[in-house]
Amino acid sequence: MARRFIDLSIPISNKIAADPPGYELSIDYVSHHETLKILHQRYDGLDANDLPGAEGFALEHVRLSTHNGTHVDAPWHYASTMNDGTPSRTIDEMPLHWFFGPGVKLDFRHLADGHVVQPHEIDAELHRIGHTLHPFDIVLINTSAGAHFGAPDYVQRGCGMGRAATLHLTSMGIRVAGTDAWGWDVPVKFMAQRFAATADASIIWEGHKAGREREYCNIEKLHNLAQLPATGFTVSCFPVKIEGASGGWTRAVAMLDE
Repeated sequence: MARRFIDLSIPISNKIAADPPGYELSIDYVSHHETLKILHQRYDGLDANDLPGAEGFALEHVRLSTHNGTHVDAPWHYASTMNDGTPSRTIDEMPLHWFFGPGVKLDFRHLADGHVVQPHEIDAELHRIGHTLHPFDIVLINTSAGAHFGAPDYVQRGCGMGRAATLHLTSMGIRVAGTDAWGWDVPVKFMAQRFAATADASIIWEGHKAGREREYCNIEKLHNLAQLPATGFTVSCFPVKIEGASGGWTRAVAMLDE
């Protein structure tokens, strides 16, 4: 049986703006010739012409936050403590078995940008695809944002998962869920509009903040979800182990047996 791999991660790139202002990243590419000076410092008397191609090695210096690129949010990102007062866990403290398991795709591409997904919409989509969620399924939310990755409006596209929808998933044993939108909640533009109209601070990052009530991790800026079936695939999304961090980058991959 052949196995097909689908890359669910966006590239970390100087050329593609995938974040709003304030989240800028940079990659400094050091060439094979520029690193020769490092080798000369290590190996006294080295003649560069004795090396293959008279080259050293390639090297990159990267400056980015733990929330650039496709990444996993830890409970520490949502709040310093859980509702019961216990410290929220950081990304290096999360159980590894959460990040490898059966994937389930919920297709919400038809929902309007800024729409807050409700529990009944999750149930309706699960009914449509004929799936009952099991504990530790990894749920992936396919939004309209996925088709706009790389476009200037990407960060303001897609529906979002609010508090009720997030708690609905976690009540069924879901501990990792992700989206192809910039964030798990609705885009900031819509959140700001609702706050301006209501002055209700509870709507700010309500899906994230639901993690104070029941611990979970979300994955943001996934890619290629439109290529996935609703079920029948496995997801690997282990986060990079960064001590005490609120998140960690992941090379998320879906595996399908065909």
